[in-house]
Amino acid sequence: MDLTQLVLSRHSTKAFDPARKISGAVMESVRALLRNCPSSVNSQPWHFVIAASEVGKARIARATGGPYAYNGPKIQNASHVVVLCAKRDLDDAAVAERVAQEMRDGRFAEAADAEKQRASKAFYVSLHRDTRHDLPHWLEKQTYIALGSLLLGAAALGLAACPMEGFDPDVLAQELGLAARGLRPAVIVALGYASLDDWNAKLPKSRLPADVLFTEL
Repeated sequence: MDLTQLVLSRHSTKAFDPARKISGAVMESVRALLRNCPSSVNSQPWHFVIAASEVGKARIARATGGPYAYNGPKIQNASHVVVLCAKRDLDDAAVAERVAQEMRDGRFAEAADAEKQRASKAFYVSLHRDTRHDLPHWLEKQTYIALGSLLLGAAALGLAACPMEGFDPDVLAQELGLAARGLRPAVIVALGYASLDDWNAKLPKSRLPADVLFTEL
């Protein structure tokens, strides 16, 4: 299947088959995909909580009470559920950790190159913290880059997926102890295989026309 066919065929799954589970090998591909997602200045300001057990999924589903109850069955019936979390801050130690990892991975020929990367990361963190005053928002935006990669990658792996913002982030943060780790939940993705009750699979895709969406210069 080429890229266009893949994009046209994928959809947000509204009902999962609880009897079908994702294999360990396929989940390793999902983890590799998430770990290697791009981010601004390679900031990687994220953490991924993956639930496969019934207990783990039930803990995540606790955040779907009240007006979000419609998302509970998706979480409980999916094979795996991924919570994409964003760091609330990226301090000097976090920047240094990322530069050190880049050095271990052989990205710098000289120490001066590492310093340039550290300065670049620090500049953007300072820009969003001290000038634009939107650091948490900027960090959270990076998780949506990972979200896009995950959804397309899931389709390429033959998996059904459903991204969800319909949950109480405060409830989920408390349930998973995220605040103590400097994290905030951004979006939930259910992964697995669609059931016959997936009504969205039977509907045509609906998108705005190209002439509305694109400006060619």
